[in-house]
Amino acid sequence: MLASTFSEPGGPDVLRVTELPAPKPGPGEVLVRVLAAGIQPADTAIRSGWTPPGAAVTLPAIPGNEFAGVVEQLGAGSFGWETGDEVLGFRLLGGHAQYVAVQESQLVAKPGAMGWAEAGSLSASGQTAHLALRELGVGAGDTVLVHGASGGVGTVAVQLARAWGATVIGTASERNHDYLRGLGAVPVAYGPGLAERVRALAPGGVDAALDAAGRGALDASVELVADRDRIGTVVDYPAAQRLGVRGLRGPRTAARLAELVELWEAGSLRLEIAAAFPLARAADAHRLVEAGHVRGKAVITPWAVG
Repeated sequence: MLASTFSEPGGPDVLRVTELPAPKPGPGEVLVRVLAAGIQPADTAIRSGWTPPGAAVTLPAIPGNEFAGVVEQLGAGSFGWETGDEVLGFRLLGGHAQYVAVQESQLVAKPGAMGWAEAGSLSASGQTAHLALRELGVGAGDTVLVHGASGGVGTVAVQLARAWGATVIGTASERNHDYLRGLGAVPVAYGPGLAERVRALAPGGVDAALDAAGRGALDASVELVADRDRIGTVVDYPAAQRLGVRGLRGPRTAARLAELVELWEAGSLRLEIAAAFPLARAADAHRLVEAGHVRGKAVITPWAVG
């Protein structure tokens, strides 16, 4: 199979298209032919040398922790899936390849109407947003500030918070304000003076804040939200520790992913794809994500020629 790999940490140029043996599914595992795989800031951080807590990165490594594709082969003792089933799922690393072996419990069925790029982009951002909002106790009647609201995590967080009855104010660049209005958020420009602009939009106050952007978002959040237990970040953990707010992490589950798929099927969740890249352009995909202005998600399409 072909995969996007790196043999040493560094910038996007360390990525190479490498021919490797396709993985063999072990007991309880499923081999998936990957048709699309999302790109997360976590992928670019790992490529740069970061190791996720409790994990080990063995070089050469294959980025990618979410994917969608077709069941190719079942390992011994696997059940619940058949070859040819269309699925989406998650694992730590390995997604930016033509095949991935994954525990059967980390897959859910892909709706027939869901596009491959959408399916491959849902798990990581969607589950991160879901878990974060639940941890912050977001619900009906709340006013929630979402930093980086037009990105992958932000796009889902805005829609989940709205579906759960909250009013959402979302930070984004001006070019994404109409996009946020379409998702149901009140847009606001980030940068100096953010706290004052948010106060003008929410004279009754802000109940919770989710940072999916970094770049000083937590400093503005502590000016706006009285309860620091209801301020959290999924990107800026050093600032969270400095300010005494929450660094939000947690396990991904198939049950949470299935709930997100059900919301999509009900028409309550829109997924935005900024661009799709073949393996040969994985470095360009990483550059786009690292620039920090992606609307929705970028994806890798491992079988595309380019």
